[in-house]
Formats: sequence, C-alpha cells, structure tokens
Amino acid sequence: MKKLILSISVLSSIVAVAQQKDTVNRTKSIDEVILTTYVKKDSEYSNKMPLKAIEDPQVYSSIDKGILENQLLFTVDDAFRNVAGAQKMWSATNRAGDGGIYLNLRGFVAGNSIRNGMVAPITTSMDAINVERIEVLKGPSATLFGSNVTSYGGVVNRVTKKPFETFAGAVSLAGGSYNYYRVQADVNAPVTKDKKILFRLNTAYTNQGTFQKTNAKNEFYAFTPSITYRPTDNLEINAELEMFETNSYPETAFFFYVPSAQLGADSMDKIEKLGYNYKQTYLGDGLKTTGKARNFFGQVNYKINEHTKSSTNVSTSYSNSDGFNPYFYFAPKAAVTLNPNDTELGIVRADQSTRDSKRTYFQLQQNFNFDFNIGSVRNRTVAGFDYMRMNDNQYFMFTNFDWVPFNAPDYSNMNGQTLSAMYSNLQNQPDFAKNNTYISTGKKDTYSGYISNVITPVQGLNILTSLRYESSNFKGGQIGQNIAGAYTQAAWSPKFGIVYQIIPEQVSVFGNYQNSFTSNGYYIADAASNLKLSDPERANQFEGGLKTNLLKGRITTTLSYYNIKVKNTLLNTGEFVQSTGKAIQNQAGLLRSQGVELEANAYLVKGFSVIAGVSYNDMKYTEADATIIGKRPATASSPWLVNFNASYQFLDGNLKGLGFGVGGNYASDNKIVNSTTMGTFILPKYLVLNANAFYDTKKFRIGVKVDNFTSEHYWNGFTTANAQPLANVVGSFTYKF
Repeated sequence: MKKLILSISVLSSIVAVAQQKDTVNRTKSIDEVILTTYVKKDSEYSNKMPLKAIEDPQVYSSIDKGILENQLLFTVDDAFRNVAGAQKMWSATNRAGDGGIYLNLRGFVAGNSIRNGMVAPITTSMDAINVERIEVLKGPSATLFGSNVTSYGGVVNRVTKKPFETFAGAVSLAGGSYNYYRVQADVNAPVTKDKKILFRLNTAYTNQGTFQKTNAKNEFYAFTPSITYRPTDNLEINAELEMFETNSYPETAFFFYVPSAQLGADSMDKIEKLGYNYKQTYLGDGLKTTGKARNFFGQVNYKINEHTKSSTNVSTSYSNSDGFNPYFYFAPKAAVTLNPNDTELGIVRADQSTRDSKRTYFQLQQNFNFDFNIGSVRNRTVAGFDYMRMNDNQYFMFTNFDWVPFNAPDYSNMNGQTLSAMYSNLQNQPDFAKNNTYISTGKKDTYSGYISNVITPVQGLNILTSLRYESSNFKGGQIGQNIAGAYTQAAWSPKFGIVYQIIPEQVSVFGNYQNSFTSNGYYIADAASNLKLSDPERANQFEGGLKTNLLKGRITTTLSYYNIKVKNTLLNTGEFVQSTGKAIQNQAGLLRSQGVELEANAYLVKGFSVIAGVSYNDMKYTEADATIIGKRPATASSPWLVNFNASYQFLDGNLKGLGFGVGGNYASDNKIVNSTTMGTFILPKYLVLNANAFYDTKKFRIGVKVDNFTSEHYWNGFTTANAQPLANVVGSFTYKF
C-alpha cells in the first residue's frame, strides 16, 4: 500500500505543478485526442449493431490504441492490464490451436478469440501493431458470437486498424532490458487518385530475451496488410491479412502433480524459501518452438437503403507449431529414484514437443441490420447466419527428462541436442506411440442462425431480445490413443436486456440475462486416458447495474453485480495423466460464479486521465464430488483484482507534448490447487507498479517505460506457477510522416 500511495503522490505533484504553469490557452485538438483515447468507446460489436455504451445492456471494457502508445505496450497480451476484472493466467506457448494467451474473466478461462467479430485466434504472442481497439465483452456471449470461441466469463474482440484517405505513416525503434529491441512501421496510402482504393500496412519485428534467460533471442514477426475498396457510396469491400510468427522459448511453467503436504509448502513464497530460484529457467539452450498464425478477413458492406444494411463476412484462420515445450513440476527426489528416503525437494524436468501440428478455421457469416419505426417505436434489428468448419490435426511427443535439485551449479544438460537424442532413442522403442505420443485430430461443422432486436418504446428505454440456434456436428477423429466417434449436439441460446436512462445520456440502470451453450465433446475421464462424451454444458447469467456518462462524456463508469450458474461444466480435477501432462476432468455438476465489478474511465481535468477498475469474484462448486464441493476452482484465479493507470500530458506552454503516467495491478491470493486430495497451493497476492513518460510532437515521439519498477516477485498460472518479469525498462523513438 505504501508503494501505491507513493506513486499516486508523485503523479499528483506533477499534475499540480503542471496546472500552475499551464497557460490559459487551450490546445483543443490534443485535448480531444486525449479524451477520445481514455474514455470508453461505443461498440458496434457487443450486440452486432451500433449502440451507445449508456444504452447497451452488455457490460464491456475497451482499450484504445492511444493507451497502448502512451504506456508503450506492444502486445495485446500486456494491454489486458487495463481491463477491469481480467487476470492473465499464462503467456502464449505458440502451440497450434490452443497456444495463445489465457485470461481469467469472472472466474472462467478465456482466450484471444475473435477479430472484428469473427473467429481469428492468435496462438503466438499477440502483437498489437494492427490493433485499433481491444474490446472485452463480459459474461456468456454465445448468443451472438457462438459457443466455439466464447467463455462464460467473456470474449475478447480485436478491432483492427483500417485504411484512411490520406498518406501518412510512422516508423518506430525501441530497445530495453533483457536484450529487447524492436522495429515497427505503420504506412497508409490511397492507391488511386479518386481514393476509392486505400491501402495500409502494419508490420513489426521484435527480438528479446527474458529476465531468466537474457540471451534467449526470442523472435517475433508481424505482417498485417489491409485494403479497402469503395466503388460506390453504398458499397465497401475490406480485406485484411494477419501473419504472426515466432521462434521462442515458452514461459517457464511449474505444474502440481504432488500434493502440497508432500512438498512441505503450500505457496510459492514458501517454495522460494526452500531453495527455488526465481531468476532461473532450469534448462539449457535450443528448446524453442516455432509458431505461425495466418488469418484472413474479408468483408462486403452494402447499404441497401436508409433502413437496411448487409454485411457479408468471411474469415480463415491457420495455426502451425513445431518444436519443444519444456515444463516442470516440484517433487521429492523419490519421485524418480523410487527410494522413499530421497526426500530432498527439487524439480522434475519434462517436455511436450509439438511436431508439424495444425488447426484451421473457416467461417462464413451474413448479417442484415435494420433500423426502422413501427408507429413511434424504434426498432434496431440484426439477423444473420453463420457457418464454421474447424479442422484439427495435431501431434505431440512427450517425455520426462530428469530430476534436479534447486541449487545445482548448471542446468544446461537439458537442451535441444540432448532432448532430440532422447526422442530418437524412444522412437526405437516398440511402445513409443502408446507411451510417448498424443494425437488430436477431427473435423467439426457448426451451423448457426440468430436474431436480435432492440426496441425503444419510449425515449430512454431500450429493451433487447436475442435468440440463437446452433448445431455442432463433429465428424470423428482421434484423441490420444482413442478413436473419438462422431456426434451432433444442438441448442437454443437466448439473451435479454433492458436499459433505462434515469438522466438522459448521463445515467442509466440496466439488467441482462445471458445464456451460453457449449459442446465440449470428449474429455479425459481418468488416469488411464479413457474418453467420455460430455453432456452439453449450459450457463445462465443474471446481471444488473448502473452506467454513467458524465460531464459531456468525460467520465464513464459501470458498476454491476452478476450471478452465473453453469450446469455440466467440464473442470479440471487437479489430477493429471502423468505421462502426457493432460488434465483429468469431470462434469462437476453445478458451478456458481458471482461477483461485483466497477470500472471507471475519466478525463478529470485538462490533460489528466484515469483508468481504474476493481472486481470481486466468488466462485465455487455447489454440486460436485466430495473432493471439491464448496471449494473455489483451481482455474478461477484471484478473487480480488484492482487495476489503475493515471496519466498527465502538458497541453500548452513550453512543455506541450510531455506526458507522464503511473499505474499498476493488485491481485489477491490465487489458489491454483484446491481439493481435499491435492491440498491447497497458493500464488501469493501481489502489487505490480509501472511508470511511463513520453514527449509527443507533430513529427516525432519519444517514450520510456519502467514495468514492475519495485521488482515484485509474482506469479500467474493456469493451475501452474509461472514467474513474471522483474523490473525492466524500454525506450522508443518514433518518426511520423
């Protein structure tokens, strides 16, 4: 708390001095830029129709590209620090299909699912070079976005940059701690003189080490061209390509296969006291994975008349991975020697490599938007249908490598050469396929139709009703060594919302009912890797709250209470198939997640902006087996989360363009193991503080940031413990033309 008070005091002093020195002349254009950067945007995606935030029953957060620029954030992964109620669980592993970043929203696991409302997962670190805005829609959102890519906690939508009608661009160079350096460019140009064809290219290259391995030379590429063609005033055609590629070491992740009682510790700070080295990767060189993501998005928008618009969308997504993926778990030496007298606690090192693994998506979507009156009652309607094909073709190899103590002088013997040799030897064994490989294949077609309508019977009152029908048809495939048979599951997914503006355009009360249906297919039911076909999973959310839009849009807030109940949910038992590292699951019966979220975006005084959020989540099994009933799930993350960022920019005088910011994130204790059989294991609470400064002019921009400037030891995890970076500094220079 002292760190937080000190940071706020320093920023307050800067603001006070700046206001004293400010001239009376106002720089209106910069003022408006800051305002539109920090205050929440209205969304065209939350309900697939244009709705103001004050009249939208959906709760969502939005992060503008200007915030990323000011805070010197180059990835979407880092941007989530500004989202109320969001907690990072682990970083991208680069694996095909499921390799992207994982978040927690309202107690549920969520991924980087969609772009411009269409399926487009990124399985590598998600570069923000082509991002205009990030929207995080809260609660079960399957009614309009489908069950395949949404979480019951919410869904992440990346709104991408679009070409515009003037020639402009920027080139940036950045460098900093852990051998970090980056070059990026954003170039926009009209292709034809009549400006009917517009082109934009965003691209970046990053090379970096980590706080545990400064010479890692992790490489990240991003190439994202886009084009817009407007042959007539009523017709617009857009096409975008995302190409992301990385060759990097995965984040060091410790799993928990041994009960906490046998470890002699029930939290990571206690494990540190027993000898674990926070700054150690515990492996050698050459253990990288190459991951690729290729996403295409095409759109044809046609204005039929003043009341009717058509939008035809097509999206393809391709991910591929090849390489090593080391992982670890804490265990007494007896775990490998089988000698009960070997009680020294150390680390089992293991690997799950991926070999030419692929997953593809194809999605076709047609929407019709209507805006019309029946008498004096306004109706805004979207009706559409959606087809998606998912094709999975993944191959993994896995093996334990060895056991090592916490304080060994050298860990370099686990490297690319020795691990390759071990796999070569295993491949000559007769039971290699059975004991050391895992296969995931299959095709699934999903057909959906939906309709949503917002009526305004009287001014200030909006009533939303939505309905979706979705049918999933799995064609069959293979999971592990088991053949997975074909199946079809279908369901209706309704949504209802109501908003009343107590003070027009300023204060509204809202309530919503949101529903999701998920066809989870087969899951691993026991330690022998046997499969079971899950029953359809259903979630129902009731939510109510208050929204404000005060001082002509300078202060926007959302306060809400939600209650989500899930039936037939698939959740990890806390046990794993030790040979594969795959989680054993069951259908836990009933799960309840309830909580409160408060979010505020404010432009308080001239040049001074604040983003802040606080959330509390109470989640537990209400019907389940005796080992977990009444307990918080191991994947639910921290109950309490706080985020804040305060920024000041001089708008006049000799210091015009100079800006400062300070922010941070607090999370309470996170129980990543929580059952009667495995005990409890905690990732301790943390407060991470960040600071930034920049100087922005018409032709250039200079920026610097210091993340985690107190070098807090803190961990995130998806039933794992993943150490996060210590203090690090990055500076950048941008030339604008």
